[in-house]
Amino acid sequence: MKQALIFDWGDTIMRDFPEKPGPMSDWDYVEWIPGAEKALQQLCDTYIMVIATNAGHSNAETMIAALKRVGADRYFRYFFSSKDLMYEKPDVRFFETIARKIDILPQHCVMIGNLYEKDIVGAKQCGMSTVLFNEKGEKGDYAMADAVIHAMVDLPDIIEHLR
Repeated sequence: MKQALIFDWGDTIMRDFPEKPGPMSDWDYVEWIPGAEKALQQLCDTYIMVIATNAGHSNAETMIAALKRVGADRYFRYFFSSKDLMYEKPDVRFFETIARKIDILPQHCVMIGNLYEKDIVGAKQCGMSTVLFNEKGEKGDYAMADAVIHAMVDLPDIIEHLR
């Protein structure tokens, strides 16, 4: 049975610097989220890897260009932007459209993201499992998150427990 991991992009895979103008692919400096590359290396041979973003300045093409700058593009099979999908997170249709396009039922997908309201709530309502990446350890009621991690290096172990 095919299973997919769907990752948010900014502040989940690559650091988002909101003060920088325009698409990340044009920024003078980009960087990985600590531990993200190691987690992707461990997971990419077992799961279909997807990246999906609401990034306001980027479509899938410019997102891929930014990912290439750190070599992250090689870990993903599918790339989706709200600009291309015509829906934004947390709209359930955003997640449903991705599941349909990758031909995997939502219950066989895990959404991993850093924003509870945008990444987790809509994905959970769609029927996906969810992992909140809470890097800063912010307190909150994250009832719709199946798991909460504070470091990306912990993701592979969490994914194994969810499946």
